[in-house]
Amino acid sequence: MPDARFAYGRHTGALVPLFSIPSKRSWGIGEIPDLARFAGWLRRAALDFVMLLPVNEMGDGQNSPYSALSAMAVDPLYIALSEIEEFAAVGGEETLSSADRSALDRARESPRVEYRVIRDIKWPALRAAFDRFEAREWRCGSLRAAQFRDFMERERWWLDDYALFRALHQEQEGRYWLEWDEGIRGRLPDALTAARERLSREILYRSWLQWVAAEQWARARRDCDGVAIFGDFPFVVSGDSADVWARQHEFRLDASVGTPPDAFSATGQNWGLPVYRWDVMAPQFEWFHERARRSAELYDGFRVDHLVGFYRTYVRERDGGAAFVPSDEPSQTAQGERLLDIFGECGAQIVAEDLGSVPEFVRQSMSRLGVPGYKVLRWERFWDEPGRPFRDPATYPAVSLATSSTHDTETLSEWWDTAGAEERSAIAALPSLLASGCDPSSDFSDAVRDALLRALCGAGSNLVLIPIQDIFGWRDRINTPAVVDDVNWTWRLPWRVEELLTQPGAQERAEFMREVIERCRRPNP
Repeated sequence: MPDARFAYGRHTGALVPLFSIPSKRSWGIGEIPDLARFAGWLRRAALDFVMLLPVNEMGDGQNSPYSALSAMAVDPLYIALSEIEEFAAVGGEETLSSADRSALDRARESPRVEYRVIRDIKWPALRAAFDRFEAREWRCGSLRAAQFRDFMERERWWLDDYALFRALHQEQEGRYWLEWDEGIRGRLPDALTAARERLSREILYRSWLQWVAAEQWARARRDCDGVAIFGDFPFVVSGDSADVWARQHEFRLDASVGTPPDAFSATGQNWGLPVYRWDVMAPQFEWFHERARRSAELYDGFRVDHLVGFYRTYVRERDGGAAFVPSDEPSQTAQGERLLDIFGECGAQIVAEDLGSVPEFVRQSMSRLGVPGYKVLRWERFWDEPGRPFRDPATYPAVSLATSSTHDTETLSEWWDTAGAEERSAIAALPSLLASGCDPSSDFSDAVRDALLRALCGAGSNLVLIPIQDIFGWRDRINTPAVVDDVNWTWRLPWRVEELLTQPGAQERAEFMREVIERCRRPNP
């Protein structure tokens, strides 16, 4: 169940993707049990929550956590083989070929996540563990088999369609479902019945992977012991996903979601993602109820991505036309507030990503509903006043989340070093920074870093979230928007996650954060 402490009080957390925190035992990528290991350092630093990027299953060959094949399923890439008893029973890593063991060693030592290498060795290993489970547990009707059956029954509301979709996707060699034969593409009953019979073992395997992930996730949450886990609620999923295939009538595939031209982009953006048919989804919004329910199963709280899109979606037509849907403000307000109510009803703490060009009525709506929005230090300014002075973090409203940067922006150090002299001087003159020794004439340094972190931790916001790179002053980015390459989404900590408790630099950062947080009286009573 979600951590009830987050309904009140002041909290400070760290932002880090799960893939970025591998341990000595994991296979070159952060795995589910590594959350509990990371929590050990967070507790030492007096940080009481961690916010992750999406952990939904990524598309074949994809690195971006926002390229999801499912809004519900956890990516099996995050499963720890070291904690699967069937993998140990078949011999564990010793059963890997010499080539695979060498590849695993390289993945573990690589400074970045080697997705292709990890998938190439992890998928066969997971298959071998499942083969053992099927032969020794499933066919014998063991206690573990009964627990697996209970999971499938309990989660069938999303698992049935997902497992069938993944089995079909495998059979179709990864082709987009729009290219499948008419029967399974159109979900004709006879075709689906035949597919379930034909692919029963693959369906069982895909379900088993989600059960293993669920068991490991539940243990990790318990072992985090006082550190809450926050997740990410992406605005929409890929068109080639289990959700869109199962609910075709609720999506438009002949148009795409984007953003209009604004101060940040003269042409706007076209994300190439399917468009919600809000008129069909309303008034029940069943799929959003289900997504919120699933998020509350996994997380103590979650970030609602691209909040403004839930109020009004910018739809780009194939002929070049574009418009907001719904089209009028009263309908937009009613829709956005209904969806936020649904997200809030699940019992998890929600925060809303309200960055970019967001109309004032959306922020007024959030305020009425008591939903925290984002306050990014470098962007919080009085934009309509002469000189556009910065807002002092101490004046941020309590119902908000203060942060130094996001996974899509340059880090705090990059921003400071590229900011002009006027911008640096303006932020250094804030009351929260005036006596901190923050020298605007200095390039980014430990002193500048710590001054900015102190100001941020002293924010009036009930929630403060600091990307792990900014805590250390690192320059490494998680993602550069609109760039598709082998670097985005591959950043890893420079140490194994266990080493955070012994590495001198990590120990110093933990001690610093604890001192600052306690001085700001941020820990919850």
